[in-house]
Amino acid sequence: MDEDRDWAAVLGIPDEEVERVLAAFETDMYEGRRYRHLSAARHGIERGTAIVDGTVVRGFPSIPRTLVLDPGIAEHFDGRVTIEEKRNGYNVRVARIDGDVLGFTRSGYICPYTTSKVRELLNPDSVFDANPERMLCGELIGPENPYTPHEYPTVESAAFEVFDVRDRETGRPLAVDHRRDLCARHGLATVPEFGECDPAKAAEAVREVIDDLDRAGKEGVVLQSMDGTRQLKYTTSATHRADLEHAFSLPFDYGRDFVFPRVLREVFQAIELDRTKGEPRQRAQELGESILLPAVETVRAVERGETVGEEHTVRDDPAVIEALLSHLRDMGIELEIQQDRDESGERVVTFVKVSQSTRDNARNYLDGQLIDE
Repeated sequence: MDEDRDWAAVLGIPDEEVERVLAAFETDMYEGRRYRHLSAARHGIERGTAIVDGTVVRGFPSIPRTLVLDPGIAEHFDGRVTIEEKRNGYNVRVARIDGDVLGFTRSGYICPYTTSKVRELLNPDSVFDANPERMLCGELIGPENPYTPHEYPTVESAAFEVFDVRDRETGRPLAVDHRRDLCARHGLATVPEFGECDPAKAAEAVREVIDDLDRAGKEGVVLQSMDGTRQLKYTTSATHRADLEHAFSLPFDYGRDFVFPRVLREVFQAIELDRTKGEPRQRAQELGESILLPAVETVRAVERGETVGEEHTVRDDPAVIEALLSHLRDMGIELEIQQDRDESGERVVTFVKVSQSTRDNARNYLDGQLIDE
């Protein structure tokens, strides 16, 4: 930690809170470099904020969600908004510190796999030579990643799409037009956009976009004020069901805080979007299937003695893959390697993050353990 910095001013907190807030940062290592990161928000400092060699990389702020488009959008914005796709991947911030381009996950970890991918997929020197104090905020998407794999027809392995550009240390965003201009000048891929409109007309515009995204099994949209300072998200029924299906495929690993909000989103979406379609029985049936069927299949898999957990495939230089696997194990994650092969000099590994709680609890209940209700 750089003792010469005025951390109250840098972090925007009172002097008397500095010691307590800094103590909340966890310490980790990346390639021999010690850094700190904040796993939960403190005193207005975003979760995932990191401090590397005395340099702050602010976490990405939590985006509020509306359960109803009308009047939710009009209540939140007072000027024109842009509508962009919310991609299904994992949140990454990219910054250059002392000449090194680093990739930070949502929790503030410097991930070796993420860092390698953004260096490969971007032209980081071009971006950061011209914008040294900026950080790129984006989504790493595609079927080959260690956190949230998802199929996109145009992505064979992994891709990085920018959805925001911010000041590395203050977290202040660029205006939308400036952000898009910067990305265009440096050849950066960006999330798909669906146009701009006034808040009073945005609800109907989003309904049309959401219908299309829902049919395609995509995640949803983020609305943003044109100065970049205000954001709002809204997601599809397809992603609510997919999230619940995943949660109930590991029923002892995901709790009420994960499950209940997604059911609630479906309730309010049914109220608002199904008004002209009669009773939302199809929605209810699909929701029920997404909850019960994966849980049943998982318990049956445990009964057969099979491994249960989250399967991922990653591809990169052998040293990067080894560093990633070590990073995940250091986080306390049990891994089971399913495949490990070489393809044209790259190491391709398919592994399962073993869900110990679901495995052990399901096994115990199958063996007759009683449940205290």
